[in-house]
Amino acid sequence: MRRSLPMPVVQLPPTALRVGQPIPVALRDASGRLLLARGTLLADEQQRQQLIARGVYVDSRDSEQFKKALAGKLDSMVRSNALLGQIARAVPDAADCAPAAPRKDLDDPVAAWHGVMLRASALLHDPPQSDFATRVHRLERDALMLLDGDADAALLMLIHSTTSELHQYSVTHALLVMGVCELAARHLAWPAEWRPSLRRAALTMNLAMTSLQDQLALQDGPVTPPQRTMIDGHALRAAQRMRELGVADRLWLEAVEHHHSSPAGPLADLPPMLQLARLIQRADIFAARLSPRKARQAMAATAAAKAAYVDENQQADEAGAAIIKALGIYPPGSYVRLANTEIGIVLRRGRRANEPVVASIVGKSGTPLGEPAMRDIRQKACEITGGVAPHDVKLRLNLERLLQLG
Repeated sequence: MRRSLPMPVVQLPPTALRVGQPIPVALRDASGRLLLARGTLLADEQQRQQLIARGVYVDSRDSEQFKKALAGKLDSMVRSNALLGQIARAVPDAADCAPAAPRKDLDDPVAAWHGVMLRASALLHDPPQSDFATRVHRLERDALMLLDGDADAALLMLIHSTTSELHQYSVTHALLVMGVCELAARHLAWPAEWRPSLRRAALTMNLAMTSLQDQLALQDGPVTPPQRTMIDGHALRAAQRMRELGVADRLWLEAVEHHHSSPAGPLADLPPMLQLARLIQRADIFAARLSPRKARQAMAATAAAKAAYVDENQQADEAGAAIIKALGIYPPGSYVRLANTEIGIVLRRGRRANEPVVASIVGKSGTPLGEPAMRDIRQKACEITGGVAPHDVKLRLNLERLLQLG
């Protein structure tokens, strides 16, 4: 009988173990046997000292992820002028040390995003009582992996789903807002450690009215007074519900609580939670304008972008400007009209905000093309003349084929 080789392990520094904080990586003994799973909370100092005395190790692969996450945390702390003592005691978050989802998901982004949508639907419609925060972390991590793997494919998938599907409105909306917020935040001088809270807040901002959102998307008539009451109070109720479910991240909770009440003006004048809330608010407006409902038609992406960009005082909004920088004027998944009268779909963002990669899908005669045809919009005949609203494009698209073209 062949004996299995022992798992290669690396000793973990004792400073990585903190009482009351999730363990960033799975802990093992010298032979590789699991002692505590990643994310387990250390109950007290006695348990910590017992582990240190025994000697704690991690899988060599987890060790590399730990080092990368620690390097990222140290870099963000240095850039945010943290105290030297705080930097010396830095430990990466458990979620940042999680192994990436298998790379094979990126070979089929359509299936991968559908899988994420199914998980998001279950989580947001029926929040679990015991491990809600952990499941949000995992969902956010996997969505981020797909976004980082191919942001243009992610936007194409999410914007197309948002503009063409009335059902599951709440889930596609939450994932699109999360993606928009993450990409826009990269254009803002924010500490890196804010971004996980931002993403989780964007995913869960409407937790208290998930089913109502789906109902409103299919509703013929206007909002009723009871529905209006639910809408008006949903931000506060969502934050309270998540506290009851064990969420302790203050930035996450307060960004959710204020995502409809963060004021206009320079972001630097606002506390962190209102800065995050402001970006979520503008991304929420952008995504909502793209979404059709039974009682209203969706806007073209250019009109949705303008709604996000202009604040309540009809001035340029800093958070909205970051969204335009991140997505361009014509984001992937949106429709455009060309100078030759064809209608195209944006496949990828270009080097300039007004020069995306476009494939024509409706010909000059107004009939769908048998196969999407790539167009060079830098040529006079193929210049973009404006956005096209989704209801003006009456055909089913093969997303897999479009992604192959892009």
